[in-house]
Amino acid sequence: MAMRPGHVKAARWLDFAPDQKLARVCASGEGAWFDLKAKPYWDATNVGTIYRDDVVEWLREVVTSHIDYNRINQRWVETPKGYIYAPYVQPVYNRPNQPLLEFPIEAGGQGMWVEQTIPVVDVKLEHAPSSPWLQNLMKPRIYYSQVFWVDQIKTDEQGQVWYRLREKFWDPSGNYVIYGDILWGLAQGYRPILPDELIPIHPDDVDKRIVVSLLYQTLSCMEGNNEVYFCRVSTGYKDSTPVGEFPTWQKNISTHMAGGVSGAGFDTAGIGWTVLFSSDGAAVHSTFWHNDFGLARTHGCVNCMPDDAKWVFRWTIPSVDYSPGGLITQGMNSSTRVVIMGA
Repeated sequence: MAMRPGHVKAARWLDFAPDQKLARVCASGEGAWFDLKAKPYWDATNVGTIYRDDVVEWLREVVTSHIDYNRINQRWVETPKGYIYAPYVQPVYNRPNQPLLEFPIEAGGQGMWVEQTIPVVDVKLEHAPSSPWLQNLMKPRIYYSQVFWVDQIKTDEQGQVWYRLREKFWDPSGNYVIYGDILWGLAQGYRPILPDELIPIHPDDVDKRIVVSLLYQTLSCMEGNNEVYFCRVSTGYKDSTPVGEFPTWQKNISTHMAGGVSGAGFDTAGIGWTVLFSSDGAAVHSTFWHNDFGLARTHGCVNCMPDDAKWVFRWTIPSVDYSPGGLITQGMNSSTRVVIMGA
């Protein structure tokens, strides 16, 4: 790849200390580059450039004193080389894992759910790709916080342990499915998710509802009149998120989402902690491809930070068993309501 003058060469994730907070450039566009600024505002001097999937140290997040009234978010991330606009970077950590040579008994012994815990993993395909998200990439990659099902473990000639990553969920007809492309990733990049992490939050029989404000781009988890959880979200662009009251009709630990039309479509695997609430596929779910929460920018879903989406997933009813990791509910009376309030 040709580099623009002033390009800041980002380190590999292995070059960072374990558990260090980092910033991965996640803004869309393969080969996309972005300016680093001397100060946290748009008119500041350019001090370098950074490319998509580069990883740099996250020193702190600041709110600019030079307000740009054309943008909702006024947040910037300070790095050792300069400032970058916060919505362009995914907050990540460098958390390598000890590879497992067999599946844990507490996960069923026949497979396990895993979450990626390092910024970027280059994966290998077992066969020619079938999914658009892989066909359009020069290098298949998986990113921090994506969730997959592992059904095989192998050790190569160099002694490296690899996990076979699959997609597993309930389809709209209520059938358990494993489908999609078969990927292999180095095991140290993945943390096993164990059944204890799915224990329901506040399982008592209370009046639970999710309230999403399209005006304020927020999500509140309500138990009666009490707000028990709050987070910023990104909802649908141009009124694509339906307004009204809906049942939680499907839940999946991980989902492959696709839709839209040529040139404006999407095809994304490994989306964690998915709570679907409308018949056209709108859902509350984890997001790793932007950090622009507080701004409507989706195709209709409610995007959350991964930890927020996981909390909502565990709190909503009904609860999901570890295997198969998904379910179809029976309507409003058997599931948490989702209330979408218009702008």
